[in-house]
Amino acid sequence: MIVKPKEFDLNGHKLVLRNAEEDEAEMLLKYLKQVYAETPFLIQEPDEITFTIDDEKKYIKENNDSDSDLLLIGMLDGKHVGNCSLMGNHARRLKHRTSLGIVLYLEYTGLGIGKIMIEEVCKIAKENGIEQVELEVAANNRNAISLYNKLGFEKVATLPNNMKYSDGTYTDVHFMVKYL
Repeated sequence: MIVKPKEFDLNGHKLVLRNAEEDEAEMLLKYLKQVYAETPFLIQEPDEITFTIDDEKKYIKENNDSDSDLLLIGMLDGKHVGNCSLMGNHARRLKHRTSLGIVLYLEYTGLGIGKIMIEEVCKIAKENGIEQVELEVAANNRNAISLYNKLGFEKVATLPNNMKYSDGTYTDVHFMVKYL
């Protein structure tokens, strides 16, 4: 889904949210490997990121060509700070729902960027007929859960032992929904 780029003032800095472009594939692969190494809250280990640049270009194109999927990147003063996405459903009975994903570089968390990104993609979802936005969050990711609650997401289920870490420990995952 293509959306018009949007600018936000963030404490005197310019935050731009816009679609990813195919020529940014290499940058986005490096980003994935870094953010997956920075936090235990994501579903993969960095070495599991095995996409090629061509795979990433294809993914970007598919999102931009889609009527239900969206990949937005955040640029703060021209520097990539993270991504936020919507993954829609194609079955008629599920078209009213979308899944949200968001990941920022660790150094850019806690600055209000995530809040702006989530509010914007929820607005875009609503404008496109979506009635509910869903996400999964590690139960021990307290900062993210706090933000999601502030933005109107409700915990509707807990998936026990959803992720198993390489050290043999597990974490539960909360399934959260925001009704638009």
